[in-house]
Amino acid sequence: MFELFRRAALGFVALWLVSSAGFAAQAHRTYYRTIAVDGVKIFYREAGDPKAPTVLLLHGLPSSSHMFRDLIPLLSDRYHVVAPDFPGFGFSDAPDRAQFEYSFENLSKVIGRFTELVGLHRYAMYIFDYGAPIGLRMALVHPERITAIVSQNGNAYEEGLSANFDRIKKAWAEPTPANREALRAGLTPAANQRRYLGGVTEADRWLVAPESFTLDDALLTRPGNDELQLDLLANYGSNIEQYPVYQDYLRQHRPPLLAIWGKNDAGFLPAGAQAFRRDVPNAEIRLLDTGHFALETHSKEIADAMRAFLAKHLKPK
Repeated sequence: MFELFRRAALGFVALWLVSSAGFAAQAHRTYYRTIAVDGVKIFYREAGDPKAPTVLLLHGLPSSSHMFRDLIPLLSDRYHVVAPDFPGFGFSDAPDRAQFEYSFENLSKVIGRFTELVGLHRYAMYIFDYGAPIGLRMALVHPERITAIVSQNGNAYEEGLSANFDRIKKAWAEPTPANREALRAGLTPAANQRRYLGGVTEADRWLVAPESFTLDDALLTRPGNDELQLDLLANYGSNIEQYPVYQDYLRQHRPPLLAIWGKNDAGFLPAGAQAFRRDVPNAEIRLLDTGHFALETHSKEIADAMRAFLAKHLKPK
């Protein structure tokens, strides 16, 4: 009788281990999906248990959800992770400019609608670069949906802007053809490599995967993509105009906030990270010795900081 019991117990343990291993493998598996949002195909990456707290990852210029390829599996054992490509970026549709307005307000509406269609009712946001004004505009419309904010070089303060934004400010204030054309220099392969490699230490520069900026460059060369990107660059001033509104949202709602920045970013300065404490006094600030695309060199450090931060503020599955 004892032997039968022992064998049954061993069998149960073995079955539990197999099923646990299978679930762990599922948690780290990333799915590549598409969904139509008002006629626009949106590509997105999804991983983790949909019943777990959701983390929405919002990319920047000129990248896509590809930038989160290392971060997603570092979070998905505990969280439901979703990373869409904005219209005109990555593998999402790039509708014709005659039928689709390439403005930050419109992109925020599309991604807000995307979250509804894929069933995201509450979520923490990772906001980076363009993802900051898009995500913060979404938060203005539905503050009740935001459980926490992780800002990785996602700016909301004037002091976070370097002199590199002078051309954008001019193009927005004086929307002449010449000022618009001056923005085109920011869309070249050389400019993109500077975004990826600028501020990265000599020891870490070999961690930056060349397919990152090469994929960005290839997608930027699609017919007509440069013009829609110029539309967005010329519209960036609308985000700066909105900074006081974003700050008022932060002050009123005090979402749990982690600002974890590459401190050597030539575009968004560390002062922008520190400024969050003005409106969210309990904000956590971490500065990393790297540049704009900090995930290329510090994905583990960022994931570890996020896991510790989110564990304090989100109910685990």
